[in-house]
Amino acid sequence: MSVPARFPSVLLIILAATVVAQKPNVLFIAVDDLRPEIFSYGRKHMLTPNIDRLAAGGTLFERAYCMVPTCGASRASLMTGIRPAADRFLSYQTRADKDAPGITTLNTHFQNNGYHTVSLGKVFHTAADNAAGWSEKPWRPSAPTYANPESMANPRKRKNKSKRGLPYEKGNADDDFYDDGHTTKEALSQLNKLARQEEPFFLAVGFKKPHLPFVAPAPHWDKYPAKDISLPDNYHPPKNAPAEAIHSFGELRSYAEVPLKGPVSDDMAHQLIRGYYACVSYTDRHVGKLLDALDKLQLTENTIVVLWGDHGWNLGEHTLWCKHCCFETSMRAPLIIRAPTLKNARKNARTRSLTEFIDIYPTLCDLAGLPQPDHLQGKSAVPVLLDPKVNTKTAAIGRFGRGDTIRTDRYRFTQYVDRKGKPVARMLYDHQEDPGENVNIAERADVADLVERLTRRLEKAKGQPGRFKNQRNQSAAR
Repeated sequence: MSVPARFPSVLLIILAATVVAQKPNVLFIAVDDLRPEIFSYGRKHMLTPNIDRLAAGGTLFERAYCMVPTCGASRASLMTGIRPAADRFLSYQTRADKDAPGITTLNTHFQNNGYHTVSLGKVFHTAADNAAGWSEKPWRPSAPTYANPESMANPRKRKNKSKRGLPYEKGNADDDFYDDGHTTKEALSQLNKLARQEEPFFLAVGFKKPHLPFVAPAPHWDKYPAKDISLPDNYHPPKNAPAEAIHSFGELRSYAEVPLKGPVSDDMAHQLIRGYYACVSYTDRHVGKLLDALDKLQLTENTIVVLWGDHGWNLGEHTLWCKHCCFETSMRAPLIIRAPTLKNARKNARTRSLTEFIDIYPTLCDLAGLPQPDHLQGKSAVPVLLDPKVNTKTAAIGRFGRGDTIRTDRYRFTQYVDRKGKPVARMLYDHQEDPGENVNIAERADVADLVERLTRRLEKAKGQPGRFKNQRNQSAAR
């Protein structure tokens, strides 16, 4: 079942009638580097009771995709509702106000419509990005990176003269020691103040973990015994994958004791995986504190909660660590929406509707009863919240570096170009036969017509370079 690209006016009237008259609050939770390594996403080894509790009260998007698998660019695209392009939203340092000047960002739009907007922790990559769109100065925590002195015993010196310690730490500390503990404490204080205000709020809370380094208090490590940690089944490059698809995970190599070339040792690989799991459970604990506060302050029934990871992460799949690639492991990320103010919204629902992160902006507009700015290129997911079997689009488009990628119901196709824009390599994975993306079949003769169709479709749907203009109708993934 599918819906039109933009609702006709009669459907908009019906939709508006499903939203309560009082403007709902929004709790907007961003989690850095969070892949769907969550119990409710089918990862039964994970202990994530609070994220699972959120999913049980709303809709879990099984196939949600970021636009660019690096933090600054992903967040800029999400917060503007604009697709990335070869000259827009490129790196972790991306600022939305630099790459899309004059565009009304999500926070600014809510502020302009009567909301008290607050940013705590990492929401935009740079705190100063679109800072005027927050009712208060964006707040960032300040806490030590490590709890254990030995974690910085032999730091790696970097070109910018900064130093980094180990890529993981089983910390001798409590949940409040690290940055995210400080962020949660500030968020709880803010919620107590916001609960007493008459105006609705848009509270954005950005957690750093499970971003490197994988530092978390010891009790969270103990949830994942070392004997239970194993390397992925596809701890090898995909067969026939082009060189452009595989990177050397430079982000990880900037940490102490990580080899500057070649693979990490199996022992380090196991520690990295275990540390990542510990950090996910650590973040889950903080999510739980926010949900508990909503209940205690009697805000739950009038607060939309959105939880998203800014992109995926590789835990050794295809020999890769970090993100920065066009594989499913980097492009796919968690998205959960709980919308108690939307009448007839499903609870404990799961949807396989393909969803892009640029869809979050228009979705929140509809849920809050706000107009959608004309520049938006995504589609509202409200129809999916009402019926998880609905499909609002048939493809998700993303990119990284010189690769553009399209994910359809069955396939992921990626095309790489050189500096002049000439195609030089491509990948095609059949998720029906090869969900792990282990065999690139793009050059097989029997799929030549399919590759040609996907190439044309990708070229038509991807973001176009140049000064941004309203391309919603042309570039929305159909």
